[in-house]
Amino acid sequence: MTVAEKTPSQARADRRGVVSWALWDWGSSAFHAIILTFVFSVYLTKAVAPDPDSGSAALGAGLTIAGVFIALLAPVTGQRGDAGGRRKRWLAVHTGIVVVAMAALFFVRNAPAYLTLGVVLISAASVFAEFAQVNYNALLLRVSTPRTIGKVSGFGWGMGYFGGLVALTVVLFAFVQPKVGLFGVTSQDGLNIRVVALFCALWFGLFALPVLFFVPEPPASAGASRAGFFASYGVLARRVAGMWRSERRTVWFLIASAVYRDGLAAIFTFGGVVAAGTFGFSSSEVVIFAIGANLTAGLGAVFGGRLDDRLGPKTIIAGSLAALVVLGGCLVVLPGKATFWVCGLALAAFVGPAQSASRTFLARIVAPEREGEAFGLYATTGRAVSFLGPLAFSGFLALFGTQRAGMAGIVLVLVAGLLALLPVRAPEGAK
Repeated sequence: MTVAEKTPSQARADRRGVVSWALWDWGSSAFHAIILTFVFSVYLTKAVAPDPDSGSAALGAGLTIAGVFIALLAPVTGQRGDAGGRRKRWLAVHTGIVVVAMAALFFVRNAPAYLTLGVVLISAASVFAEFAQVNYNALLLRVSTPRTIGKVSGFGWGMGYFGGLVALTVVLFAFVQPKVGLFGVTSQDGLNIRVVALFCALWFGLFALPVLFFVPEPPASAGASRAGFFASYGVLARRVAGMWRSERRTVWFLIASAVYRDGLAAIFTFGGVVAAGTFGFSSSEVVIFAIGANLTAGLGAVFGGRLDDRLGPKTIIAGSLAALVVLGGCLVVLPGKATFWVCGLALAAFVGPAQSASRTFLARIVAPEREGEAFGLYATTGRAVSFLGPLAFSGFLALFGTQRAGMAGIVLVLVAGLLALLPVRAPEGAK
């Protein structure tokens, strides 16, 4: 049955599934936008750590270690979920751990003695957030069709950014900006930011529920048997070897996208840290910038999804990466808050289209009977190199002693991803 042939009741059910699926992204934005990028990470590096540079280095090191754990464990997370047909169960478990870790950040006071606790909790939450993302991406095919997968994917990215915008707005006016915030919260002992962590835990927990109730559980992969943990690596290796023999373009795209997607993630991970430590943004200014960045990124994802259908995903990805490299270079060499406002918002506008078009690129090149496996590999290979961005940032910062140098490291990751993408043949019928 085609989309046009569906009955009104079926169409409503489909819309409910799409919205329920996208609401998880709306909820997860609390962790990515507020905890990891614009509010709590800034508090950790600016108020908890002895100084911004040492705090940035500690956070970068923690996220690098988290990336190593992801690289070792994530590749089999999706494969075992496919085999067992329990993606929603593991989505619930991994999401729950992230929620608990965020709530525990309430105990991180604004004193250097709490820096290690903060870094450990954020790093652990980032690991399980990535595992949850593997399970979440595997549900995409349950709420879309070959004709709508690009539109649905872009809608999900947009919902994530718009959710971040709404959450950041609430946080700004309820806790960060007022001298006495909601429930009488003040900045003494960093209480206003610590309460923000509790808010984020509640936000994510509530908006993660609909996908668990209204999106059907995908069946176990046909012909797949549940292997032991270590044996799962052997199963995964055989699948990748088979793909190398028969679908080499897919392998090259997975490799290229893994690199540049980690660069895209690093832009948001360290954006708030650089704004505060290098460009002198206050906590309120960082949150206001974050609201604008999420708005432009969300609009970029939606608009880029439509442009994708006209120009093709490779054109969108390559053009976005090239723009990001130029804008990132400007932030490395140019001073002033105005520079960060202009270049930072422009950076955000190009991140969304690159992310959305990456999913549609893969959807167009894989065989219909291999889509589930391919999207699992797409998610897991991206996470397997998730240490590159944090390592580039913290490594260049350690070598040259400035956050600008760390930003240059992220730009180099984007350049490497763009160069790896260029030889990959575009999907048939697309530019």
